[in-house]
Amino acid sequence: MLAAGAAVLPALRPGSVTPWTTVLPLAALYAVCELPARCPWGRCASDGGEARGPAFPGAGSFFPVLLAAALLLPPSAAALTAVPGALLAPVDAPPVTLRRVWRAARLVLAVWAAARVGQVLPCHDAGGLGNSLVVPDFPYVLLPAGATALAFSLALTLLDGGIRATVDQLPPHAAWRGLLGRSLAPHAVHTLAGLMMAVLWRSSYGPVAALFVLLPVSVSCWAFAQYHRERAAHQATIRALVQAVDIKDSYTRGHSERVGRASVLIAEELGMPEPRLEVVRFAGVLHDVGKLGVPTRVLSKDGPLTPEERRIIELHPEYGHEMVRGIGFLGEARSAILHHHEHLDGSGYPYGLKGEQIPEYARVVAVADAFDAMTSTRSYSRARPVEAAVAELERCAGTQFDPRMVAALVRALARHGWQTEVTADETAVPAPRPPAPSLSDPDSEPVSGPSSEPGVPGAAPLQERT
Repeated sequence: MLAAGAAVLPALRPGSVTPWTTVLPLAALYAVCELPARCPWGRCASDGGEARGPAFPGAGSFFPVLLAAALLLPPSAAALTAVPGALLAPVDAPPVTLRRVWRAARLVLAVWAAARVGQVLPCHDAGGLGNSLVVPDFPYVLLPAGATALAFSLALTLLDGGIRATVDQLPPHAAWRGLLGRSLAPHAVHTLAGLMMAVLWRSSYGPVAALFVLLPVSVSCWAFAQYHRERAAHQATIRALVQAVDIKDSYTRGHSERVGRASVLIAEELGMPEPRLEVVRFAGVLHDVGKLGVPTRVLSKDGPLTPEERRIIELHPEYGHEMVRGIGFLGEARSAILHHHEHLDGSGYPYGLKGEQIPEYARVVAVADAFDAMTSTRSYSRARPVEAAVAELERCAGTQFDPRMVAALVRALARHGWQTEVTADETAVPAPRPPAPSLSDPDSEPVSGPSSEPGVPGAAPLQERT
């Protein structure tokens, strides 16, 4: 914010030669474009980063206006054009005021940097778009325009990665990974549109002709909003499936969402790119959707499971895979649903896969699933402390769990911590009971006879029944 104030200050000083006849129309145009009422199809100004929440705005649909300003105006004056639109654009999450100010400061600095670079690299024999009324020669003008786009992208990448590293406490390689690559292509297209606007603005046709450049940009906004509408439909589908599982098995209410969250933490530590983070979250929240095909009497049985009932429960990964097989947007998440109970040593189910035969997403979800099963308080058992659960995961690493996934979870927990919750309808917790058998010992469950705790069939079935 202080840096943004310093960037625009020269244009606001008394006696400064600021071309207000260009600054004000461009600022008003950008503000009108970003008004929610003028963008009825949804949030067009940014991608919102829905896999991680709306904190980090992405590539704006109407950035050509700002890039045209960077090509037409001195740096301080160009930076002013971003302020009204950034302050008027919708904000999806609190704190609203801070987010608006952050977004305005972020765009001010990006436009200032872009205009500064464009000023250093003037157009060939034309004095530069910002310093002359001379129509520039082509293709020489593409050099400062390209440099302007690169400076704009670099500034946004630096700021967005910095805020992610600060707020989410991500390591630098995770905070900045992919940001520049994802922004270069759209910003290059925006720069071409901004260059057309700038040329028409300074041509004999005048600023009115430059407005026609925004017509294809508006179509782009509509297409972008349609994409977000489709993503919202995907999210609604996922929520409906998770709610159905939670309603059927109240013992694990909230378990799916927490496994999805833990899976994303592991994937971030492994350096997975943003699109894969979304898929691994889908895998986590839907890993137990196959329980919809398991009889309720087995899921909610108050007592040890018989071998036949155990075999029925062990079918839930295949049931789940069959249910989601036709949902194309889940991608690799479908294989994670099928294989999240496979063990690294081949002792898991349903197919007894070993090592690298198990899909990577399934190995991520397996660790997240077991961790939440051990750290969640339910109506029949107390949660283990996070430290005890981590120790058990580390003990079973290399046999049941992938050591890379376990180590990634340990690093993520050290950075972010973990919030355990009561997941059953009852909030009361019974008195402590003798320690459960090891997660890594699937044969330790008593399959008949009295049990020290009704409905608790040992540590390995704890994972299976959750």
